[in-house]
Amino acid sequence: MTSDSQMIDTPPWLDQPTPQPDPVPQPDATPQTGATATRSADIDLTAIIGLGAEPQAPVAPAMLPATPPRPVPPPAPLPSEPSSPAQFTPAAPPQSVTGPALDQVALLRKARRAPARGWRRVVHSASVGMINPGESPAEVEYQQLLERVRRPVRGDYRVAVLSLKGGVGKTTTTVGLGATFASLRGDRVIAVDANPDLGTLAQRVPLQTRSTVRDLLADDSVHRYSDVRAHTSQAPSRLEVLASERDPAAAEAFNESEYRGVLKILERHYNIVLTDCGTGMSHSSMRGVLDTADALILVSSPALDGARSAGATLDWLAGHGYGHLIGSSVVVLSSARPGSSTIDVDQLSQHFLTRCRAVHAIGFDDHLAEGAEIDVELLAKSTRRAFVELAATIADAFGGPSLRPTPDRA
Repeated sequence: MTSDSQMIDTPPWLDQPTPQPDPVPQPDATPQTGATATRSADIDLTAIIGLGAEPQAPVAPAMLPATPPRPVPPPAPLPSEPSSPAQFTPAAPPQSVTGPALDQVALLRKARRAPARGWRRVVHSASVGMINPGESPAEVEYQQLLERVRRPVRGDYRVAVLSLKGGVGKTTTTVGLGATFASLRGDRVIAVDANPDLGTLAQRVPLQTRSTVRDLLADDSVHRYSDVRAHTSQAPSRLEVLASERDPAAAEAFNESEYRGVLKILERHYNIVLTDCGTGMSHSSMRGVLDTADALILVSSPALDGARSAGATLDWLAGHGYGHLIGSSVVVLSSARPGSSTIDVDQLSQHFLTRCRAVHAIGFDDHLAEGAEIDVELLAKSTRRAFVELAATIADAFGGPSLRPTPDRA
């Protein structure tokens, strides 16, 4: 077989091409033609280097059946658009975000109250107000007492001051307490003398009229406050006093019904009514006093006999249907003599606290011991403080439930 026949019989894929030098790439090279282009088309290099190949759409396998499209569910109804009228719920209105109210914001810095006494007052005055140390703890405590004393009262509040033993300061306590209320409050305060034995309440204030409780009852033209004021005397503290009958024979006729008639007139014009009772518990007007009282003040001396009389008074109240007044009553230990007592006042106070609401001690005062007109401006500092504390205790019950009995009992 000749060489030509060998060349013809050799398959094309066994033919060894003659090696050619690699062409130098040119920027503006034109596409190759002929055998070189054909050989290049046999091997696709774009899949290797990732250049120039256009993506082809994938062909689904012929063996897998076509999946039908999944139906799209309908949109769920919105909460604001219910599907049925029976389930309709009104949407809540949008809440606007607001800041705190003006009364809850400290818009202004609270100024300190100027001190009234002591070294704080000296510093405040010397610095012409530039340095204000503020009030002392004692002054702050006193202001809190005044707030209690000035607590508002609805209608009229009736306080009965009583004692089984005379000479223990019952009338003095009535005037001192009434003057404290009248001077520290802005409403009207009156003290009524219900003592059938020539009471001395009217002698403790400047006498402006000689009218008595009986004259007030006999006056048919009493319609306004000025009509009642014509029958009362007024102290510098603004406390008004309605005197008792000065004739002993006529005074005994001042009974329960007349006392109730006086209260019916006074309750329309006064906020606080104090009654200075007699020393006895069995006279006619005492039942009217106890039946209409909101609070009781039991006056005693810091002595053994005075304490026994006070205890007997509480026993009498419990035994005659007035036990409901004992728990809210206040005991006042009034000293009529100077100096300290040999009785342990603290132990005596603890004894009364087991039955009463509070116990207050009022020490000896030269101005009160005179037995004349009482001016609260002339009282000792400790005495004035004692009366303010007593008034604050009484005023604590202004907003409480009424202790007056039902009309069928009265």
